[in-house]
Amino acid sequence: MKMPPQPPPPAKPNKFYFFYGKRKPSQNRPTVSGGLFSNRQTLNPKPFQLLNPNNPKFPPFKDHSLKPTNFSLQNWDPDCPNPPKPLPPPKTPSSSSENFFRIGQRLSPIARYICDSFRKNQRWGPQVIADLSKLRRVNPDLVAEVLKVQDDPVISSKFFHWAGKQKGYQHNFVSYNAFAYCLNRLNKFRAADQVPELMHMQGRPPSEKQFEILIRMHADNNRGLRVYYVYEKMKKFGVKPRVFLYNRIMDALVKTCHLDLAMSVYDDFKKDGLVEETITYMILIKGLCKGGRTDKMFELLGRMKSLSKPDIFAYTAMIRILVAEGNIEGCLKVWDEMERDKVVPDAMAYTTLISALCKGNRVNKAYELFKGLKNKGELIDRAIYGALVEGFVADGKVGSALDLLKDMMDSGYRADLSIFNSLIHGLCNLKQLDKAYKLFQVTVNQGLQPDFTTVNPMLVSYAESREMDDFCNLLVQMQKLGSSVIDGLSKFFSLMVEREERLPCTLEVFGDLKGKGYCSVSIYNILLEALYKSKQAKEALSLFTEMEASNFAPDSTTYSHAIMFLVDLEDVREACLWYNKIKEMGSIPSIAAYCSLVNGLCKIGEIDAAISLVQDCLANVTSGPMEFKYTLNILHACKSYDADKVIEVVNEMSEQGCVPNEIIYCAVISGMCKHGTLEEARKVFSSMKEQGYLSEANIIMYDDMLIEHMKKKTADLVLSGLKFFGLESKLKSKGSTLLPN
Repeated sequence: MKMPPQPPPPAKPNKFYFFYGKRKPSQNRPTVSGGLFSNRQTLNPKPFQLLNPNNPKFPPFKDHSLKPTNFSLQNWDPDCPNPPKPLPPPKTPSSSSENFFRIGQRLSPIARYICDSFRKNQRWGPQVIADLSKLRRVNPDLVAEVLKVQDDPVISSKFFHWAGKQKGYQHNFVSYNAFAYCLNRLNKFRAADQVPELMHMQGRPPSEKQFEILIRMHADNNRGLRVYYVYEKMKKFGVKPRVFLYNRIMDALVKTCHLDLAMSVYDDFKKDGLVEETITYMILIKGLCKGGRTDKMFELLGRMKSLSKPDIFAYTAMIRILVAEGNIEGCLKVWDEMERDKVVPDAMAYTTLISALCKGNRVNKAYELFKGLKNKGELIDRAIYGALVEGFVADGKVGSALDLLKDMMDSGYRADLSIFNSLIHGLCNLKQLDKAYKLFQVTVNQGLQPDFTTVNPMLVSYAESREMDDFCNLLVQMQKLGSSVIDGLSKFFSLMVEREERLPCTLEVFGDLKGKGYCSVSIYNILLEALYKSKQAKEALSLFTEMEASNFAPDSTTYSHAIMFLVDLEDVREACLWYNKIKEMGSIPSIAAYCSLVNGLCKIGEIDAAISLVQDCLANVTSGPMEFKYTLNILHACKSYDADKVIEVVNEMSEQGCVPNEIIYCAVISGMCKHGTLEEARKVFSSMKEQGYLSEANIIMYDDMLIEHMKKKTADLVLSGLKFFGLESKLKSKGSTLLPN
């Protein structure tokens, strides 16, 4: 029987696989959470939504470009009906995270993942180690990439050592160098110097390249001693530098003023059998020039000539260094050596040497070089003319300076203001005011904008000859040129009071100018200081009283001067009032006023007030007097109840060149009355007498002050005890002499 045909079996349905969540991690497929540093998550988290007008969740589409904007009539421009909107300012990283994201864009994905873990945890710990353990492996290139962007030395060191402990991992030169660069960048250069030892411990002996990196780092930051330290370490490891690295080491030592160390490195250079290059000689020659060792310099220069003859640039460099050190004789010797080598000097070499000779009062020699340069037909720099003019004026040869000015203008140069200032100063010294005024008019006509530096010599000459009409006319002319007359007069009076014999004339000029309205607080302060320095305290007090009666309000500088001359007039209590006035103004007295008032208080026996003033001074100024600092040291030494400790402080003070004065003696009295005994204080004074600081009369005076201060402190202690026990009223009724009236 024939079987009916069977229908074909149904097709096997497709088996759909759905993945829900993350796959199970394995050894070859670790789990890495997505983030901004990977491609597992889009930067725009908002999904695309199909707009459906029937769905209330999605509002209908609106064309925001047609939305009317706020109109401001003030910003409307009729010539530009639709002005372009200004571009927004560029965004700057507002936080460390944004800055980190910007840097991370240049890193590989795994490096970004590692750096992101450091950023989120902020410190090395179990969480960071757990994140790093998710990685399959790290290689030295990845370690170097991470270290290049790290800004935490602790995390960088921990990560570097963690990577070295991984199975099958070994650091190479790339990772070691990146680690050294990272430590140096984070100012851990001492730790970076230990990288060669770390390499040696891990079976990777350091090569010359690793030491070169460290030397370059220290040389770029002017750490000469660290350079020599690394060089000594090279020798311990048996690494011999090349000529290039030797030059780098010697150059760093010379630039940081370690010439002796550089010469010792040069001795090692010769012992290694290396041949000097031109740059080797020039590095040492520059250092010897700077150190003033010209004999050794010429010796090396002779060796250099056997290799190659120095050019004009080498000789100019030598001359410049010698000029900076003020070695004029050395400059001339180098110049003669250059001429023997038949090296033709250029304009820069002439300018350098001529300027140095003029500043060193060798203007005649400088003029000879100038004439030789001019005979050759070479281009003469204007700086040469300026240096010669200043040199001739300083030498009193103003006529020669004027001839040079004419020669300069005939050569097509235009004189600058400094040249005219020198000539005007020289003419005023020769009392040729008419010529000086003509030169001043030339500066005005040429638009050089003269200031009070230009006219001050003329003003001084007018003041000394009492030609006040010309003086005032010049002030009016300077005011028309736009200069501040009051500020200029302050400079003028500062120039006048430099010489004490001109002080009476200065006061007369001030009286004339004050009547015409040319006056200021700064001018008063200049005159008060000059009167105090000339020991005219009464005249200074009169001027101060006049200033208080005028419309000019004294400032802290004025009151500081008043304190000093009031102390000289032995009116210390009035000086204390002005000190309080300065403190009420919220200002600080000058250091000289502090010292003067402290000495005045010590002389009248107000020791506690003087000590308080010392503490106030040291609390308000950045660099107080040395004797004030030792005052506090003596007070601290007195707490030991031992006179020997105080004597040690006094001896240290004398070794530092600070001679004991009134505040030091009063500090001994105050400290011993508070913490010690009369006998201990007398031991200190006896030691000072043996050292020659105190005479017999001073010993007696300070012994009386010691006894009076001890009585005062004892009375204060008794009164404090009576007040504590409530017995003050009973003593008042009995009329005790312990209580003040």
